[in-house]
Amino acid sequence: MECKKEANLARCSCSWPGCSRKGMCCDCLAYHLKSRELPACAFPEQAERTYDRTFEHFARLVEQGKV
Repeated sequence: MECKKEANLARCSCSWPGCSRKGMCCDCLAYHLKSRELPACAFPEQAERTYDRTFEHFARLVEQGKV
């Protein structure tokens, strides 16, 4: 499968400076799942900027109706 990195970059919400996986969704997802996290695109902007991408943080946001 061909990576559509350029198209993915247009909608990538990762704010981590220098992230080597920006635009490469398969690599990003694999990286975060390995650490029991979700990628930036799963979080609202304000929550993403905390860099807390854990499953638990996501669950709290769901409970609060923010996701």
